Parts: sequence; structure tokens; C-alpha cells
Amino acid sequence: MKYLFITLPGVVFCLVGFAQQPKLWTEKERAYLLRELARSRDSVILETKGLSKAQWNFKESPERWSINQVVEHLCFWELILQREINQAFIAGPRPELAKEARTDSAVLAFLGEETVHIAPEYTKPFTFTIPMGLNPLENNMAWFLKMRNEDIGYVDTTTMDLRAYFMRPRKGSVHQVFMTIFAHTNRHLRQIRKVKLHPNYPKK
Repeated sequence: MKYLFITLPGVVFCLVGFAQQPKLWTEKERAYLLRELARSRDSVILETKGLSKAQWNFKESPERWSINQVVEHLCFWELILQREINQAFIAGPRPELAKEARTDSAVLAFLGEETVHIAPEYTKPFTFTIPMGLNPLENNMAWFLKMRNEDIGYVDTTTMDLRAYFMRPRKGSVHQVFMTIFAHTNRHLRQIRKVKLHPNYPKK
């Protein structure tokens, strides 16, 4: 590290210069992410607790997803969004992009709308194309909880300015990527509840 200081003063100057800039991300925003990431996680736990195999594999129709498939889809997206966060950090801080970023309300409105969204092929659950399925719900839930708890642990302890890092200018900040994680979960919680309200949903 001393070698870096001696030979690359420009890099050290840039890092120190950024550290002196006012932080865009606030403690209030940290608390907001922690609350919503935990609340949406706990809601998934509640909605899937004690489901029988028949219940978690029930489909409203052949082209619809079961609860198990919904949870698997959540896992894929959480993994993808974690990668986007890592890529944003690799790209380095770009606080100037905050002026171009979409608003928080736009992020929530898009994921909160009732319009059907078409999932990209790479986010469709394996069980959608393999009738016998790859993962029982217990495995998908373990996967989901592992990633979500990692997200919560990171947000709780990070000293990074999550409003200063961007994957791409119009993709939003890392703070907004974490918002996408819980808002996407909220969207599919509505889907899970809809499945459970179907008249043919198994009683046990």
C-alpha cells in the first residue's frame, strides 16, 4: 500500500478528494432499506411456512407459476441484482450521475404496477421447463434467505455511499438496486397470495 502511495499520487488524491465530498446516502435511507428488506423477507417466510408439497407445486393454469417457482424466480433475480451491485462498485463512485438517475418513486411505481411483466428467459425458474423440478421449496427458501440475509448484513454495516455508485446512468444508484430487490419481492408476494386464493388451491 505504501508503494501505491509513492508511485500513484494521482489515485490517492482522487480517493481522498472523493472522501471529502458530502455523502449522498443518509442514515435514514439505510434504515429504510433495512426495514423493507427484512419486512419483505419475513413476508415470504410467512406465506410459505408449512406449505405441503401439493400447495407449493399448485398452478392456477399450466402456463402460470407455482409458489415454488415464484420463490425460485426471486432467487435468480436477487443473484442478478447482487451482481449489478458488485459491478457498480467495480466501476467506482460516480456521484455526478445522481442528477440523471430515475427517481425512487419511479422504481417503486414500475414494480408496484398491476401490469403483467414478462420475465426474461434467464430469470425463469428451472422448474418451469423441467416438470419434475430441480429444487423443492425448502432448498429455494434456503437460497433466498441466504442471499437476503447477506444483503441486510451488508446494508447494515457498509460505509459506502450507496447513492454515489451506478451500474449505468439510467439504471439507478446502488441504493435503488436494493430498493428493486424488496419491491420485486413485494410484487411476487402478491402473486403468491393470488395463487393461494384460487378455488382449486389444495387445502393441505
